[in-house]
Amino acid sequence: MPVASPRSLLFAPGSDEHKLRRTLQTGADAVIADLEDAVAPARKDEARALVMRVLEEEQSAAATMVRVNGMDSPHFERDFELVQRLPLQAIVLPKATPESVDALGRGGPPVIAIVETAQGLRRAYETASHPRVEALILGAVDLGLELGLESRPDGQEGLLARSMLVLDSAAAGIRGPFDRVHLDVRDGEGLEAECRLARSLGLRGKACIHPAQVEIVNAVFSPEDYELARAWQIVESYAQGIAEGRGAVALDGEMIDLPVVERARRLIADNKRRVLDAD
Repeated sequence: MPVASPRSLLFAPGSDEHKLRRTLQTGADAVIADLEDAVAPARKDEARALVMRVLEEEQSAAATMVRVNGMDSPHFERDFELVQRLPLQAIVLPKATPESVDALGRGGPPVIAIVETAQGLRRAYETASHPRVEALILGAVDLGLELGLESRPDGQEGLLARSMLVLDSAAAGIRGPFDRVHLDVRDGEGLEAECRLARSLGLRGKACIHPAQVEIVNAVFSPEDYELARAWQIVESYAQGIAEGRGAVALDGEMIDLPVVERARRLIADNKRRVLDAD
């Protein structure tokens, strides 16, 4: 599955074979075998060997990715050797900066960069503009700790960071970013509300830490039938108006001009791509 289309990115600990195999069959758009936070330092080598074996053996509809340890970690070099040997759809890079993306070299799978430091947030546009980077993820836990943020029921403590990643992604010409993980895996209602907030701000997917979160995330970040029908109406009405020599048309009282049409076209194209990927 191309990096352009996933809605849900589901993390699985690279040192837990049962969880990793189960995660690959959950219906998540992409599965990230985690070699960083989910693996104790003493088990890094064991996790690398396990990830290689499982990803070679398992057939999954999900895109397969690996989160490596950070560039400043003593484990980065061994992780880098591993990802070069695997047929991955992407490498997930923690604490991303332009320099850490450069360290991966020019060739290889696309990079999904986790922005989770103050410096990383300030330089997110540079990171997003790197030729290998195809998406950003908001790493809110580490970033919140560094900034001294306090959690709010309405999620507004993350508004600036979310908006900056959306802006920087658009300016760099890449897909909309993935939202932070929702830490309470039993809170489906809260997860849905957080997804809807993120989508309204321009984010286009969400990182998950439990299989139970995938269905909610996929549903919220997928267009409803009425949204697709409206998008088709907009595109068709605009085409008719252009054929008649008009640059803008009215549809059910709404003025339809080119920016509105482009948004409708993008919605249709993303949905088509996702359906084709699923097939």
